[in-house]
Amino acid sequence: MGLAAQLPGPASLADQAYEGIRDRLIMLDIRPGDPLNDEALAQELGTGRTPVREALKRLEGDRLVVAYPRRGTFATAVDITDLAHISEIRAQLEPLAASRAAVNASAATRTRLAELAKDVAELEARVDDRRELLRRDVQVHREIYRAAGNPYLEDILVRQDNLATRIWCLFLDRLPAIAGHVGEHVGLLEAIVDGDAEKAGRLALEHVVGFERAVRAVL
Repeated sequence: MGLAAQLPGPASLADQAYEGIRDRLIMLDIRPGDPLNDEALAQELGTGRTPVREALKRLEGDRLVVAYPRRGTFATAVDITDLAHISEIRAQLEPLAASRAAVNASAATRTRLAELAKDVAELEARVDDRRELLRRDVQVHREIYRAAGNPYLEDILVRQDNLATRIWCLFLDRLPAIAGHVGEHVGLLEAIVDGDAEKAGRLALEHVVGFERAVRAVL
């Protein structure tokens, strides 16, 4: 555990609670419609109830939870009709983020992305767990968004990717090519490392379109 995660304080604890609950929600460890008990979550995360309550307010803004007066807070439903709306946004902004990353990434970031590309290339042979593959997919997306160098663009795309990942998780057992889907990131990461903005944008768009096509094929 890093030093920042060990330091007490409302801000760091709230962030810790937010990330812990968010990742459970997007991977459907907390199922759609499940109630979220702040006391139970505080004990599980070791953060206290106030950081958890702050986290739940942020997660409501992310459309991952919904709060009802006198009823409590619940994980939002995963509505497949949202797929078209999410894909419309991602089809416009994922290529932009990838292109900007190819242009703006620092030398250190390019080194990290190159290492990530090598790791992803070995995943299919090394990892059988579909959920672990999906977690790596989320990691790659977040790294690309960060590399783009625009925190506002990053914030929008993280939120949309979180929602898309919940849809992916819902159909995970029925999707035959999850390893191949994650493996598509190798070429995308390599294009960013090489500074090829046009190729990076094109591959990012193909990835988003492929995601929507794969989900619709199993409906």
